[in-house]
Amino acid sequence: MALQGIDVASWQQSLDLRQISYDFVVVKATEGTGYINPCCDTHVQQAIEMGKLFGVYHYANGGDPIAESNFFLQNIQGYIRKGILVLDFEGESNAAWNVYPNEWIKSWCDNVYNQTGVKPLVYIQASALNKVAGIGDYGLWVAEYADSEPTYYQDTPWNEGAYACAMRQYAGGNGRVYGYDGGVDLDKFYGDAEAWMKYVNPGGEYIAPTPAATPAPVASAAPTASSTTYIVQKGDTLSAIAARYGTTYQSLAAINNIPDANKIYPGQEIIVNGTQEAAPAASTAYYTIKPGDTLSGIAERYGTTWQWLAQINGINDPDLIYPGNSIRVS
Repeated sequence: MALQGIDVASWQQSLDLRQISYDFVVVKATEGTGYINPCCDTHVQQAIEMGKLFGVYHYANGGDPIAESNFFLQNIQGYIRKGILVLDFEGESNAAWNVYPNEWIKSWCDNVYNQTGVKPLVYIQASALNKVAGIGDYGLWVAEYADSEPTYYQDTPWNEGAYACAMRQYAGGNGRVYGYDGGVDLDKFYGDAEAWMKYVNPGGEYIAPTPAATPAPVASAAPTASSTTYIVQKGDTLSAIAARYGTTYQSLAAINNIPDANKIYPGQEIIVNGTQEAAPAASTAYYTIKPGDTLSGIAERYGTTWQWLAQINGINDPDLIYPGNSIRVS
């Protein structure tokens, strides 16, 4: 069992994690003792909203490891025991890379563990595994790429099994996901969601994450007789709004002058035309995907279509669903 995911930083500030398919995301939070990623909370909250697993990482500058780890902890307090904690140890802008890397890594990790009771993962390139020798019982996230050609999620990354690791980064910036035009790093976690949560909250009870319920639509204060307006809510997509009002996302984009149908924002008022369907009496329901499930099979079980399930869950590739993920079914 394995999970497929991505890691992101401020380079991917335009990425909307509600519009792509992934099991987990690891987001850059801090660097050194002065940098905070301005996109971190936005991306983490999007992942939480979709019921996805997440982590946050600190990029080492090689200064005082205690000061750097304290800076990291000060800025991710709300994520402790909710997401995986990670030290990103690379050669660029890192004064400790060729000086005392092993001691530096161990000091950083030990301080995080002593303060939180959680053991962080350590990100390191495969050619520098000697720098993590003797650091203790900390899981490794190893980076190694076959080439720089664009690639999508891979079930069996190149050179898999050559070394032990908790997670593998097999595409660095050249990764691609449906629903986003830019590049991302692609990762494979060697375990299921429960194994992931053991790194997040050791000793704690595993509770599968669930997507946030979609808020009820808020009608405009004064719609005209000839048109109906809708206020975009957190988690909405243009295609889902279109389905609710019996139209198409292309039509909504055209009449509202929306150049990119993937970019609508909470609080935005759009003209929808037509009459909204009555809200169903039943409450929103979710289903946890099991091994062997297909989106079409789940759709048939719940009396709907795989296209509708893909639409409301932001699934860009219906053939890519993973056991342990929770999806909305009604």
